[in-house]
Amino acid sequence: MARGPPHLPVPPVWQHPFLNVFRQFKVDEWKRSTKEGDVATVMDKTLKCTVYRIRGTVSASNYIQLPKTSTQSLGLTGRYLYLLFRPLSTKHFVIHLDLSTEESQVIRVSLSNLFKEFKSTATWLQFPFICEGTSRKDLAGVAPPGARWTCLQLDLHDILLVYLNRRYNHLKSVRLCASLLVRSLYTSDLCFDPAVTVAEARRAKLPVTPMPREMAFPVPKGENWHDHYIHIRFPSDSPAATSKLIQRNCSPPEADFPRHVPQLLPRPVPFSKSRQDSVSPVVQMLGPTASGQASLGLPPEDGLSSECSEVSIGGGSRVHRREPSASTKATDKHAAGSGLPVSVRNLAVVPKAPEDVTKHESFLPDPVLRLKRVIGLGGHSTKWALWTKDGAAVVYPCHAIIVVLCIDTREQCFFLGHTDKVSALALDGSNTLLASAQARPHSMLRLWDFQTRSCLSLFRSPVHTVCSLSFSDSGALLCCIGKDHHGKMMVVAWGTDQVGQGGEAIILAKANTDVDIQAFEIAFFNETRMASCGRGNVRLWRFRGGGLCSCPVDLGEHHTLEFTDLAFGKAQDGRMLYVCSRSGHILEIDHQRMAVRRARYLLPTQTPSSPLPQKQAFSLGPGIAISSLSVSQAECAVGSEDGYLRLWPLDFSSVLLEAEHEGPISSVRLSPDGLRVLSTTSSGHLGFLDISSREYNVLVRSHTALVLALATECNRGQLATVSQDHTVRVWDLVTLQQLYDFTSPEEAPCAVAFHPTQPVFFCGFSSGAVRSFSLEATRVLVEHRCHHGAITSLVTSPDGSLLFSACSQGTLAQYHCTATCCRVLRVAANVVCRDALPRPNALAVSGDNRLLAFMGPFKYMVTIMDAASLDDLLRIDVSALDLASSGLDSAVAVCFSPAPRSHLLVSLSSNKVVVLDAISGRMVREFCDVHPVACSALALSRDARLLLTAADRAIKVWDYLMQSNPSCQVYIGHSEPVQAVTFTPDQQHLLSVGDAIFLWDILASPESSPPESVRGSPRPPPTNEAVSGCTTVEGPNARQQEDVLSGTNGLPRCQVPVPSQAAPPQLSICAGPLGDGDGTFSVSDEGAFEESHSPEGLCQAPGPPMLVQKEAYGAGDGAAGGPWDLSMLPHPHGQPSKQGAWSIRRARTQPTARPDAYKHFTARYKASLIAKNVSCPPAGGEWLHLKAVVGYNGNGRANVIWRPDTGFFAYTCGCLVVVEDLHSGSQQHWLGHSEEISTLALSHNAQVLASASGSSGAASGCQIRIWDVPGGSCQQLLSHHCTAVQALAFSRDDRLLVTLGDYGDRTLALWCMATYELVSSTHLPEPVHDMAFNPWGAGELACVGQGALTLWLLQQRGPDISLQVCREPIPETVGAGELTSLCYGAEPLLYCGSNAGQVCVWDTSASRCFLAWEADDGEIGVLLCSGSRLVSGSNTRRLRLWAVGAVPELRRKGSGARSSSVFLERELTLDGAIVSAVFHDSMDMGVVGTTAGTLWYVSWAEGTSTRLISGHRSKVNEVVFSPSESHCATCGDDGSVRVWSLSSMELVIQFQVLNQSCLCLAWSPPSCGRPEQQHMAAGYSDGTLRVFNISRISMELKMHPHLAALTAIAFSADGQTIISGDKDGLVAVSQPRTGLTFRILRDHRGAPISTIQSTSKENGAFGVEGTDLWLAASGDQRVSIWASNWLRDCCELVDWLSFPAPILMKVRVLVAPQVGTLPAHPATARCAFPQASDCSPPSLAAFCPWDRTLLVCAGLGPHPEVVFYSLCQKQVVKKIPLPFFAVSLSLSPRAHFMAIGFAERVLRLVDCVSGAEQDFAGHDDWVQLCRFAPSASLLFTAAHNEILVWEVTDC
Repeated sequence: MARGPPHLPVPPVWQHPFLNVFRQFKVDEWKRSTKEGDVATVMDKTLKCTVYRIRGTVSASNYIQLPKTSTQSLGLTGRYLYLLFRPLSTKHFVIHLDLSTEESQVIRVSLSNLFKEFKSTATWLQFPFICEGTSRKDLAGVAPPGARWTCLQLDLHDILLVYLNRRYNHLKSVRLCASLLVRSLYTSDLCFDPAVTVAEARRAKLPVTPMPREMAFPVPKGENWHDHYIHIRFPSDSPAATSKLIQRNCSPPEADFPRHVPQLLPRPVPFSKSRQDSVSPVVQMLGPTASGQASLGLPPEDGLSSECSEVSIGGGSRVHRREPSASTKATDKHAAGSGLPVSVRNLAVVPKAPEDVTKHESFLPDPVLRLKRVIGLGGHSTKWALWTKDGAAVVYPCHAIIVVLCIDTREQCFFLGHTDKVSALALDGSNTLLASAQARPHSMLRLWDFQTRSCLSLFRSPVHTVCSLSFSDSGALLCCIGKDHHGKMMVVAWGTDQVGQGGEAIILAKANTDVDIQAFEIAFFNETRMASCGRGNVRLWRFRGGGLCSCPVDLGEHHTLEFTDLAFGKAQDGRMLYVCSRSGHILEIDHQRMAVRRARYLLPTQTPSSPLPQKQAFSLGPGIAISSLSVSQAECAVGSEDGYLRLWPLDFSSVLLEAEHEGPISSVRLSPDGLRVLSTTSSGHLGFLDISSREYNVLVRSHTALVLALATECNRGQLATVSQDHTVRVWDLVTLQQLYDFTSPEEAPCAVAFHPTQPVFFCGFSSGAVRSFSLEATRVLVEHRCHHGAITSLVTSPDGSLLFSACSQGTLAQYHCTATCCRVLRVAANVVCRDALPRPNALAVSGDNRLLAFMGPFKYMVTIMDAASLDDLLRIDVSALDLASSGLDSAVAVCFSPAPRSHLLVSLSSNKVVVLDAISGRMVREFCDVHPVACSALALSRDARLLLTAADRAIKVWDYLMQSNPSCQVYIGHSEPVQAVTFTPDQQHLLSVGDAIFLWDILASPESSPPESVRGSPRPPPTNEAVSGCTTVEGPNARQQEDVLSGTNGLPRCQVPVPSQAAPPQLSICAGPLGDGDGTFSVSDEGAFEESHSPEGLCQAPGPPMLVQKEAYGAGDGAAGGPWDLSMLPHPHGQPSKQGAWSIRRARTQPTARPDAYKHFTARYKASLIAKNVSCPPAGGEWLHLKAVVGYNGNGRANVIWRPDTGFFAYTCGCLVVVEDLHSGSQQHWLGHSEEISTLALSHNAQVLASASGSSGAASGCQIRIWDVPGGSCQQLLSHHCTAVQALAFSRDDRLLVTLGDYGDRTLALWCMATYELVSSTHLPEPVHDMAFNPWGAGELACVGQGALTLWLLQQRGPDISLQVCREPIPETVGAGELTSLCYGAEPLLYCGSNAGQVCVWDTSASRCFLAWEADDGEIGVLLCSGSRLVSGSNTRRLRLWAVGAVPELRRKGSGARSSSVFLERELTLDGAIVSAVFHDSMDMGVVGTTAGTLWYVSWAEGTSTRLISGHRSKVNEVVFSPSESHCATCGDDGSVRVWSLSSMELVIQFQVLNQSCLCLAWSPPSCGRPEQQHMAAGYSDGTLRVFNISRISMELKMHPHLAALTAIAFSADGQTIISGDKDGLVAVSQPRTGLTFRILRDHRGAPISTIQSTSKENGAFGVEGTDLWLAASGDQRVSIWASNWLRDCCELVDWLSFPAPILMKVRVLVAPQVGTLPAHPATARCAFPQASDCSPPSLAAFCPWDRTLLVCAGLGPHPEVVFYSLCQKQVVKKIPLPFFAVSLSLSPRAHFMAIGFAERVLRLVDCVSGAEQDFAGHDDWVQLCRFAPSASLLFTAAHNEILVWEVTDC
């Protein structure tokens, strides 16, 4: 039945019908009220009466307050408060209202035009007041001129109910602060209409209550009230309806609406552009007029009205209330405070006739979630854990929640209300009151009824930071300890005896002290006595006479100890106080005599047989570092930092019990009966020791840092989480007990995913590693390192066949998951959005395993790929979804709807969630203003009924099936942003992680009908085929292969093929984009797919394995049927291939994934394009000659050549072959390659060198150049391979050259060195890692790859050469998965290294493996053997020398051979993985190359390694020179600053900063002082600036002048000042002598500073004072020129140049496939300037060295040109056109030369006088840097990490 209206406070008769507050309290007499500051009475001409004027610059110092003191109360119970006021023009004002609730809690409500956004806490509501005429950009601001008188009507009842779910009782106090005019205040229970007079209401019989004459504003006759005044009613426009619907019980109201009451109907959510203030909830107050009114929150032009929503109260009852349509932070925060959800439904108030009204029905229970369990401990501190009185439960904080855990049942209940981490707890002796304090806002305390878990009082303490609470045994006294605002310790005593009866806590006394307090306790036998301890003191306190006094205990020799905890003895006399210290002392103090009775010193226990302690303490010193103690009547429990809990008798004669923990103990508590000891640790463990049974029980294990991601497993019901505490934990979903704990100290886990069917989970780490963990074996199964950035997301396909990972460098990897292993299939570079934070919803796989979605390649694009082939199917530009938006939307998270729907949910940065059709890309639905900030996590239930969104600390649950106006409920309990949400596999619970792990019960029953049948949801047509591209195969079996590829096997198709939305990209081996810039490359083998058979038994794998022999120049077919027959090559799956030897020219097979082996060469990604039609200077007339190359390409493989007998030494750097004389250091440079060189090979007679480089595009193949070693010239250019060349090898007689393609090419080519003709080419069925010719067998070639050794026999019959092959699998006893390296030893031995670190030895005569041993922990990539010694190099950076002289004897034993006769002679650890090595025949010395870009000289005899060649490992950012030009310095992204000798180009000094990039560098000028006083200033990516002393080789100064990365730096002309610019456009001026930053220039704010240059000038030049002239150029094409005198702190702007933006092609261009042709690749135009995020060229500017009045600029303006600007004439005086936009610029200090670097890999030298120019090639990437030396004789250029030194011949 219908229940009655809710109980409202009944006002006294004297307050009815209204009350004039000013008159009642006689404000004019100031006896019952108070005024402060400039408060006066003035006559107002508009109202024609006396009003009060409150004005002043500081609002808090100028106010009227009623009543006079804060301890008094107005006691006004009227529901409505009417304030008649007018804001003063161009001023701010503040209004404070203190409202008391029925629970006697005081809530402050503040309104001000000073507030910019709505804010809410559990005790404070702040509403922004927007005055009429305020601009849209400034939602809160000063009152405009001519502000009008306003009648502000506040519904105090609804304000508390809507925003805090509290019930209003009375108005306690009012404070009106400057600056405003106020007429009076009124309270009433009636809702008045100020625009209607009493006479008008009676005459028209209007159903409204007119404003009483006393309260009314005067209105001239015949005019409208709203033309003169403003009426604001907040928050309700329909109080009658609201009052009628408020119910206290749990049942929904059953009441009929009268006809005149507006009805509640759904209103569609407008698809309007994102409002500027949508990130913060605000509320608009609407009056009867539509314009010209002030409002709180949104301005009227937004067109939003107050809307009705629902608040869930208690067990599910609903309260209809008014609320802004935007998502409301007030309700969100209240949910955290009260633990109650908030249900928000977009509804509008629309008057309708009853017959037109359709009843709105809710399809979700309210609340739909209920918090069930939490996993977590502490948050602010782990020291607080308390026993209940009966010892049946423990109380502890979990961040913002207080948990009560039952010991026996492990059930939890919660105290909800804190909005931040709980910092202290206290429970009284009777378990009636619980006190808690939170960290922020400061000094907020709560008192709880422990039995009902309701908050009795909330108040603020004078203590700024509460660190400890202590209750008296009776609960009448509470002491709070902490620090005040001055950092001094303060003790505050509160009287709490009246709190349970509706009263408030009263401060009884407070005291400040200078001593440190670590622990404080009230005596249980006398609540007026207390004790405290801290560093060097123990004090006894007493509460007497209304004050707190204390006196110190004389500690004697112990006065220097650091005391950590104390406890009063439980003996009958109660005279003993126990105090413990960090040094291991326990003092027994007689607190009545205030003297130390006994001091004990606890040491670790020792065994009789060992003089050493069994357990050493974590702290220094021999004693036990005691952190906590607890005392009962017979025992003392002690917890220490060595992780031990020890139980002692009170005489401390011996240890009774001892329990070891996994970390330092934070606190111990003996239970009231003394039978259990509760303990907490700093590692997040909570447990207790049962003394009687001597068993330890763990209650809680928790993460100790933010939880980043989670994953659930359905078969075993497990949960996996990763955290910033560097742990991966697995939990049982039923009990929430921890099952496994994996720790990674050196790298942080970032992402986690479970295998759907296997007991395996995958984890991604910050280092880029992806590891597979076995839960059964509890170990790492496999590790992949195909990523170079932190893993941002991991996801498995629902069927468990595929795993996907993405990293912060934009790389996407695909893995094939089987029961035994997980291997890499494909790696696609630059397809995922770069620099993304780890986020679980960054990747998503559809429920049917067909589609993969992610954000990329840019943040405003979402890409949908075929999950199996990684073909692009669709790219959606989310920034174009809202065309009316002024900004660019970016994607934040993605999530697929459950099958069979084809919907993709995308969260946008504009706080929206859009639902897209995954097939067409069109937008299906849109959720606006989902959260105040962008939603970072999404989850959709399996039945598509519930949608979860998470942002900041809030979780929202949406009714997803409602197509229009979906309702949502808000749940808050996390104290930190929610990182991930998901449903449990059974769909009965919800998991959310952030600061802790929350498990929620879902109270909604599952839907019985399928999702597509509910409420008209669209259902896509079913499809049975994945969208795929076409594969063209030539040859006799092309039709058969096409059938196999399409999966039809010649049978009719079940459906018409569906064309893809975008053409699939071509998968190639390059790490970066090729021809069309898709950036994808493949890394798998054919056998990566599981076999499936059609009814006819034919394989339907993506592509059959093939062995294709290319017949060229009369190549024969070879002998059939023999052991080397091509047709007998075993199938990778163990079945014979039915394809045979095909004679097609180029077979297009399924792209192969990159093997999980570092042995394979992967070209560094390059976004630059090669310039066409570049003219070379005439021979003999070059202005530049390449003098030296600094660096070695550690990315190559086998790219070092050394012949000790001839002294020939060669290596590669970029696209150059460098031949260096090891004695003199002189270099020769062989130019010809345009791409990065992958490998080298030298003929046996040392007369011919072969070098190979990757392809420069889809149309061009790889280049293989044949060089004449004596002459240094290129003899021949060969081209056959498509992607890259893996290895080169000359035959024993040097007549043949074999070239091996990489995993993407899989071609073995044979060349005749006499004619340079291709003799034979064979397409391999799987990637081959390495190859070598048999040195003692003619025509035998060995290759190693996946699972087998392949031996090729070259047979020559006249001019024809044929190949025969034999494949020998690796024995199972060896256990090696892939063979990655090989070398021949003594005849007939062949040594092979594996990716598992094994070396196996083969007898080639018998084709068997007879020996294997564990040679390393990682993959062996290099093997060299000579005589009885073998050298192995691996990716573990270890180089090892083995003695293998006994191996030939072991060959005779066959399979019984053991590796005990093979032993390790020497071992060296270098700076990177070993990629190249060459040794002398004696194996005593050699040269080794590593991935760190270093060449080492290794001497085994001395056991040393000497650095030969070294360069930067990553991009070089700057080159600077010493004033004397004796040295130069470089800096790079690897964080190093390197100083080189210019004469020898040898590395002299290196300064290294870890985990940072050095982005800019400057050398002090010659005017700075003597040479020994020279310094360098370096700027880093973390905003720091370091100054290095060159002579002392030390860092002298470290500053932090910037918050963003430093991008430019320069010394002043005198060297006494440093000018630095950062990525945000700020320029800082600092003094290196003092380390102070004394000026910040913000003129370029918003664009990164690209250039800063400083030079000297004459004082008064250019019409300004100053001795320095300097410039700053920013990325927005602006240049500023300044004159300064820093000694006088003078800086003046000389000129400001702004140029139009360059004309560049659009970046987001999708090329549609042409009709009638094969689908084209989705060609996204690549950015020519990869260093710029917006694809614009850098802004370059420099002072002209030969004319200081000229400024030279490049990259500024719409066209590629160099501009000369005259500072005197203020105009451009000269322009030099360029073929491309410049990316680097340098001017010669002497000659009129200008060097310009282009992104097209060209360096141009321009004569500025004659205009002549010369172009030079030599770099394989964009020339990012060029710098002339001070003498102008040398020019340094850099491309990525390679540095080229040019000699200027004509200067």
